[in-house]
Amino acid sequence: MNYLAHIYLSGDDDLVTIGNFIADGIKGQRYKNYDRDIQIGILLHRHIDTFTDSHKTVRQSTKRLHKKYSHYSGIIVDILYDHFLAKNWSKYSETPLKHYVEHFYTSLNDNYEVLPARIQKMMPYMITDNWLLSYATIEGISKVLSGMNQRTKNRSGMDEAVIELEAFYNEFEEEFTSFFDELIRFSKEKITELRTTL
Repeated sequence: MNYLAHIYLSGDDDLVTIGNFIADGIKGQRYKNYDRDIQIGILLHRHIDTFTDSHKTVRQSTKRLHKKYSHYSGIIVDILYDHFLAKNWSKYSETPLKHYVEHFYTSLNDNYEVLPARIQKMMPYMITDNWLLSYATIEGISKVLSGMNQRTKNRSGMDEAVIELEAFYNEFEEEFTSFFDELIRFSKEKITELRTTL
């Protein structure tokens, strides 16, 4: 899953959310250097990724893209799923998306010192361009995909994936909705488990 989904699936605890958000940059046992709630977020992120990567519905989405985008298909689907989460946000949260992401950006600033250097460097761009809110529109997702393509030195062709998004919009949305309901249940159970075992 991509940024917005990981943040949402963390629940209401700001430190769990921070841990989930920074997890990709925390390798191996280095998570143990952080406070317990941040550790929970990091481990939650890893469990979410494992659950997602092995799920048959997600594989159905990635299969649609694999011939053209190869191993980048999973990254693209993560981004597309964030679009459907943002677009249908009111189904998943009573807090408007604009206010939700503003709270998250405030939390990032409040916990700046624990963020890895890569996140500290990325954060101003994320906030200024309001990436999380922009996911709700196809235009916003198109910009994200273009940025990801640039990061691969234009090798991935991910900037073109908006074509598939529009061509198979209903299929992707149905797959996201079906899968995300399962992922929400899984994440809640995993948070409870991690709180009792850490």
